[in-house]
Parts: sequence; structure tokens; C-alpha cells
Amino acid sequence: MKDRGTLFCTAAALGVLLSGGIELAMQDEIRESGRGLLAALVVLGTTVAVGLVRQIPPASLGLVWLTAIGQAATATPFLLTQAAWAVVAFGLARWGGRAVLWASAFSIAAGPVVAVVLIGNDLVWIHPPYASRDLFAATVDRLGLGWRIGAGLVFGALLAMPWLGGLALRISRRARIDLDRAARERARAEEIARMREAQTRLARDVHDVVGHSLAVILAQAESGRYLPDDDPTALKTALATIATSARASLRDVREVLTATGDTTDDLDNLIDNLRAGGHEVVTGHDGTPRALPEPQRAAAYRVLQEMLTNAIRHGLRGGALTVRRTWSSDALHIEVRNGIEPGPGDRLSSPGSGSGLDGMRERLAKVDGTLSAGVRGEVFVATARIPLS
Repeated sequence: MKDRGTLFCTAAALGVLLSGGIELAMQDEIRESGRGLLAALVVLGTTVAVGLVRQIPPASLGLVWLTAIGQAATATPFLLTQAAWAVVAFGLARWGGRAVLWASAFSIAAGPVVAVVLIGNDLVWIHPPYASRDLFAATVDRLGLGWRIGAGLVFGALLAMPWLGGLALRISRRARIDLDRAARERARAEEIARMREAQTRLARDVHDVVGHSLAVILAQAESGRYLPDDDPTALKTALATIATSARASLRDVREVLTATGDTTDDLDNLIDNLRAGGHEVVTGHDGTPRALPEPQRAAAYRVLQEMLTNAIRHGLRGGALTVRRTWSSDALHIEVRNGIEPGPGDRLSSPGSGSGLDGMRERLAKVDGTLSAGVRGEVFVATARIPLS
């Protein structure tokens, strides 16, 4: 399907051909002077130049110059139909390439000068009844301008105004293209950022789930070495606990991979599952429990899960874990304490590599929460603050 520019130029070319035919039919003096065929060629050249300016701008510009030079060489009169050169000037600025744009700008500046020189030296004449040279010269002289300067200004303005209009549309279209490209690049960057964020969230969730379960499994497996050899029931219980933890881990991983990655399990269930694995957990509550919004609830669950994982991994074997939840007016505070091996007191760094703490801080930051962790004496204390709104 042709674009609007092509349809416009086609319609304009047909209009030029029709108006040129009418103009030639009305000019008996042109035919009588023997320049009828030359004038018809001028009309045809102008028509083709207008029709080609959208698809082949260089050819259109060349035809205009060829027509003008032919008129100058044959003393063929200018025609009113040649006002359609304004359409060519518009099209060259609107659709021409860089070279055509500069060539058309040069033509706009040089064309009037050349035309005025030719007219002033009687090499080209303007045929009545449109405007005799004497009448035009007298009119311009009344404004205080000479014949050549006045003719150049008028001719240049007739071509410069549509050329500037085409240039303005060209710049506007280029600006829209640049804005669209920038919008697409921004959308692509945002999509990549969302994908990376989803990948990071998925990796963190899998780390939390698997790390917690493996810590429980490892603790049970190590405790099996200390069971009496003549107590198969205790050994079976330990193995059953390991199997239960493994199944729970597999279920959680499946939920992470198939859902949104934000579990909605209750914090009490998390603690109960840990107790079922043979760990001693002491819990406490302060304040009135309230329902958390989904993002905060998921963050609380994952952070508590990672806290318990660290406590099991780095704490004293067989030592009790203390979990206290404090509900204030604007936040939920979760504190986990566990004993560690004796060492220098008042250390403010956490045991282990700290990657789990970094993950908790990143997760809490998404809900405007904070994390504090440190070792004091022989107790490691981690406290998470989760805003309620």
C-alpha cells in the first residue's frame, strides 16, 4: 500500500498536468510564438518532477534544473503552473537524503539569483497577461527595491517557505523515531532487569529452601553417629526425620519453581517443622499478632528460614534456639538467638561467610526492612525488622 506522501505527490502531479494543460490552452500567444511544444515540455517536466519527489528525490531535483536551463536556453516563458516547484522544494527537504537536502538548499539560494540574472538580461521573458516585466519592475521599485533584488526575494521566498516546512517535518519525524527507539531500548532494558531480578530471586529462594533443609539433614545425620548401636528405633527415627526434611525440601523447591517464588507458609509451621526434625526451639511473642501483606509475609518467612539455617549450621550441637517475635505499632521484629563455641566476647561479625546475611538484607530491603546481626559473648543474635505496611 502506498504511503500518504506518495499519494500526495501523485495527486499533486495530476493537478499540475491538468492546470498546465488549461494554461496552455488559454495562451494563444505562446502557441503563435512557436514555443507551444517547448511550453508543453515545461509542463511535462514539472509534472514528472512533482510525481517523483517522494520516491526519487534526486531525479526530481535534476528535472527542475533541466527544465529551468532549457527555458533559459530557448527563451521559453515561465508558466504559472511552475509554482508547483514549491511542492518539489517541500518534498526534497522532507524526503530527500542528506546529499539531496544540501543540494536543494543550494538550489533554493542559487535558483533565484540565476533566474533574476536571466530575466534581467532578457534571456527569459514572462508572458502577459500574468505580469509584464515593466509592471512588476514598477511595482517593486515603489518599495524602494530594484527589479532584480525584488524578483529574487519573491522567487526565493516562494521556494524557501515550503522547503523550510518540509525540513521542519523531517526533523519532527526524526525526533519521533529517536524517541521511539529510546522507548524501545528502555523497555528492553527494563525487561532484562526484571528477568535478572527474577533469576536472582529464584536463586535466593532455592538457596534458602535447600540450605535450610540440608542444614537440618546434616545435623540429623551427624547425630546418628552418636546413637547407641543397640538402639535401632532411635536410628530409624533419625532416618525418618532425614527423609521428612528431604521431602519437605523437595516440595518447597517445586513450589519455588512453579509459583511466584514467594511462599506463604506460616512462621509457626516453619518452627514446628524444625522441632519435628529434633531441634529444640524456644519461642516467645510480644504484642498483638497481625496479618502481614503478602510481600512482607514472604520476606518474614524466608528471613526466619535463613536465620534458623545459620543457627543450626553455626550453633552449638544440641543447643536450643530462641525465636522471639515482637509486634509493635508499625513493624514486626523477629529475633533469633543461638549459642556458639566460646571465643572472644563482643564480636560484631557473624560466623560463616556472611552470604546468607547479605541475602537476608537484600530481601528485607525490598520491603523497607532492616537486619542487624552480631556475636556477643557466646551467643549469636540476629534481628530482622519488617514494616507492617
